[in-house]
Amino acid sequence: MTDQTTPDIIYTKVDEAPELASASLLPIIRSFAAAADVSIGTRDISLAGRVLAAFPDHLTEAQRVTDDLAILGELVKTAGANVIKLPNISASEPQLVATIKELQGQGYAIPDYPENPASEAEKAARAKYDAIKGSAVNPVLREGNSDRRAAKAVKAYAQANPHRMGDWSKDSKTRVASMPGGDFRANETSSRLPAAAKAKIVLTTADGVEHVLKDGVSYPAGTVVDATYLSAKTLQAFLAEEIDRTKSEGVLFSLHLKATMMKVSDPIIFGHAVRAYLAPVFDAFGERMAALGVNPNSGLGDLMERVKGEADIMAAIDACMADRPPLYMVDSDRGLTNLHVPSDVIVDASMPALIRAGGKGWGPDNKEHDAVCVIPDNSYAAVYDETIKFFKEHGKMNPATAGTVQNLGLMAQKAEEYGSHPTTFEMPADGVVRMVLEDGSVLHEHKVQKGDIWRSASTRQAPIEDWVTLAIERQALTGYRSIFWLDATRAHDAQLIAMVKPILEAKGVADKFEIMAPREATRASFETITKGENCIAVTGNVLRDYLTDLFPILELATSAKMLSIVKLMQGGGMFETGAGGSAPKHVQQLQAENHLRWDSLGEFCALGESFKFLGQTKGNTKAIVLGDAVDTATQGVLDHDRGPGRKPGDPDNRDSHYWFARYWAEALAAQTEDAELAAHFAPIAAELAGKEAVILAELQAGRGKAVDQGGYYHTDPVKTAAIMRPSATLNAIIG
Repeated sequence: MTDQTTPDIIYTKVDEAPELASASLLPIIRSFAAAADVSIGTRDISLAGRVLAAFPDHLTEAQRVTDDLAILGELVKTAGANVIKLPNISASEPQLVATIKELQGQGYAIPDYPENPASEAEKAARAKYDAIKGSAVNPVLREGNSDRRAAKAVKAYAQANPHRMGDWSKDSKTRVASMPGGDFRANETSSRLPAAAKAKIVLTTADGVEHVLKDGVSYPAGTVVDATYLSAKTLQAFLAEEIDRTKSEGVLFSLHLKATMMKVSDPIIFGHAVRAYLAPVFDAFGERMAALGVNPNSGLGDLMERVKGEADIMAAIDACMADRPPLYMVDSDRGLTNLHVPSDVIVDASMPALIRAGGKGWGPDNKEHDAVCVIPDNSYAAVYDETIKFFKEHGKMNPATAGTVQNLGLMAQKAEEYGSHPTTFEMPADGVVRMVLEDGSVLHEHKVQKGDIWRSASTRQAPIEDWVTLAIERQALTGYRSIFWLDATRAHDAQLIAMVKPILEAKGVADKFEIMAPREATRASFETITKGENCIAVTGNVLRDYLTDLFPILELATSAKMLSIVKLMQGGGMFETGAGGSAPKHVQQLQAENHLRWDSLGEFCALGESFKFLGQTKGNTKAIVLGDAVDTATQGVLDHDRGPGRKPGDPDNRDSHYWFARYWAEALAAQTEDAELAAHFAPIAAELAGKEAVILAELQAGRGKAVDQGGYYHTDPVKTAAIMRPSATLNAIIG
């Protein structure tokens, strides 16, 4: 069970590398915070924790856990909320199934994930599991809009110590490929509701039968409601053409989706790509493969595992792959392709990494090659297409001289939460989908065919107005070039523009902002930062997600070091710690070599802001002193290059935490704003410095050897603490 009271600061329990790092860092934070009478609590929003919370009736009393996500969801609607949110798993189906199996192996009698639920119990279990899939956490917690930017210390360090960028060639064959039409972008319709309304989504099939897909969807007045669909037939034709074209170009074939957050639509699109790549195999053996449980949505890895005993099918797969363009590899050493697991390639992380590498991806021959980057939907593919075109024209960006792109993202109250909402459906038959209001009027209508993917999303008026206000405040504070990334030719964006312009004009700041479609805004932003100047991207939710990886990865080499502040609309604050896309590889390395290269710089940045926010809102001057000292310690970690290295033998995450604690204590001992804190931390700082050699030696003990933290998704806290807190000397000093 987790904390039942509401502490001053909530530090979230999550998954993978960030959670392993917490086992080392959180005791340090709690120790230091106690000196300022600040309590630190935890809430479990990990994938395993969410699974267990969903099935209390299947567990013993001792095994039951509180529904911490629901508790946090209520907390963030209050003025007193102060939450440090680490990156959690946005689970794909394979990740969810793996978590269930692990928990069952640990003695938790939760039900299996029913792929084809038949009984009422199976349907109920499937509904609970489906609610956990995808980006189930963020829509609940994000009761405010996003302010993401590189902290000054982080940006200064990146400029002084520029990371390696791959060289771009003007004749690079790397390109982005998207559907010629029939996609979500092309079919989108959008309306703004003049009054509060309820709606139902119905499919009327060719025989005139009305099938209710969703009923009782409620919207407050002023909500922008969108609907659209992607044509399965157009997608299939596009994929087949691109596979052939890629082969003729002699480059890698790669697919870039987000099957984690876009939990309904993108796994289906992923499955279409697997089926298209192995089309001759499905044509010859489709029925047998289906009988073996093959679901292409689960990826090539799952498919091959299910047919590995069928020699003729395996031979057909080998022959087909030999005739197809080589696949972009996730891990060429282990033979993991771009199509192996839907959650392995996440567009907002994979595309910036490829761009940073000069447009190169790893092939099955363990060498780098140009690649065709398939992003089927055109909604935001233009951002990556224009980025690639810009670098082909101008060459690689220089991180030492580049300015920065800050982001203000519209995300409060599930704004634009494409793919994470319960209003996305794969069409079971041809027909017409309508969104019908209670008065019988039709809000949206689309003619669809079997297999098409239809979806709706909404954005409320209050978050839009708050987003524009944040943009005005940020532009006034910085004076930076500020661009609303909105496309007047896109239905949803046109609705937003109609709301944004009057607010800017009423505030007298219309001349301070530009409004550009994403392609034009991409080029304008790169033109700005390559001149060493700064700008602010004011974007919707999905673009916020994409751009706060794209620009930081190019500017800083990582998006995990971003300062990410969510100004909750009821007055509280949530401080996010960066991206977790590389977390699985970090965990694998820890397990094999007892080396955790996860960098907690994002946690340091969030921590400082959280303490200062607490001090300002609760009148706790000691908390402000703690927060200022965190900033000094973070600067010390950067200035002295105390971050983790990539390989065993280098300092790792645990060493970095020692240095952070030491610099934090030294800063608190040296400050003059609070004599009591200075007196408290002076002996701690002295002891941390005096026992440096002993502590570092203890931290290094056992490095290079395999370790077992008692699970992957649901670790043993005792085993994990032993791995992540190996220095008895440091533990004794911290307490």
